[in-house]
Amino acid sequence: MTLTELKIGHLTAKIPVIQGGMGIGISLNRLAGTVAAEGGIGILSTAQIGYTEEGFQRASVRTNLKAIKTQLDKARSFAKGGILGFNVMVASFRYEDVVKATVEAGADVIISGAGLPMNLPELVGNAKTKIAPIVSSVKAAKIILRNWAKKYNRTADFVVIEGPKAGGHLGFKANEIDAAILGMDDEIVKIIAHVKTYEEQFDTKIPVIFAGGVWDRADIEYYLNLGCSGVQMATRFIGTEECDAPDDFKARFLNATKDDIHLTTSPVGLPGRAIDNKFTETITKGVDAYKAQPAPKTPIIPIARCLNCLQHKLCDRKTIPYCISEALLNSVEHNTDMGLIFSGTNGYRINEITTVKAIFDELRA
Repeated sequence: MTLTELKIGHLTAKIPVIQGGMGIGISLNRLAGTVAAEGGIGILSTAQIGYTEEGFQRASVRTNLKAIKTQLDKARSFAKGGILGFNVMVASFRYEDVVKATVEAGADVIISGAGLPMNLPELVGNAKTKIAPIVSSVKAAKIILRNWAKKYNRTADFVVIEGPKAGGHLGFKANEIDAAILGMDDEIVKIIAHVKTYEEQFDTKIPVIFAGGVWDRADIEYYLNLGCSGVQMATRFIGTEECDAPDDFKARFLNATKDDIHLTTSPVGLPGRAIDNKFTETITKGVDAYKAQPAPKTPIIPIARCLNCLQHKLCDRKTIPYCISEALLNSVEHNTDMGLIFSGTNGYRINEITTVKAIFDELRA
């Protein structure tokens, strides 16, 4: 099979691969820019995107909003005219402002999940920026696309399906994961069929992209044969020189085995997949005791300060078991023992540090 180009409106990626957004600090300007230069679509994560900037600890929100343009401009210097965009979580604190900042910075695309991006078309307006919701079920696709069509008379420019083998937060309940893995192909086919109804309604092509456990050329061909227009790969790019994460973070993948990657629980109750370490051990041991506490609950891991990563209605520092920003920041600030290290199911397959070019050469071969 020949890999066809991925066309999203006026944008064309020579290779139908989107590099998934990984935060905090894993996919920033260097990784995203290099992927774009190789013919894929490079995605920066907006999650605490300004954590290395002066003033972050004092004014995290303002620093993050400013860093969006700084990071995108730097990525453009690597991208050789390639396609760049952002992953923006719906659950993000001041989500609307973050989306608007990415549009003003000149993002080619926005991919939005961790919630239903119901008002994303309104936030983007008439900008050329292409938008995609992340869905894990045909039910979610129906809700979002119906809302966009009815309220804004527009549809998605592309759709990203995130399956249960992905790293980070998953769109499934913990007890649904095994069944979701077995039934994901059927769900993909249903989502593609539903998206086609909006292609007909709006007389446009809406590419469907699959994410979660995609590793090599065979995986890409598999999902193209199911009817997808491309794939999203994230974890594999951690094992590259260009990945923005520090070396000790990457070393956790080099040393991981298949048995080291498990589901864990986020502060807001969602399952997430991560590499085992002292942090996940502490959380796992503390969950039962935490749940048994009479209100008000005390955190399993004390929280130093709120960095305003999630909407406060979703995350109350007085009642959550730990701060996810602190855990993710530990991972990229040389405290990987007590850091949350998200990984897809194939993270253990990273056995060397290679380059983005080498991965794309393999995928093109």
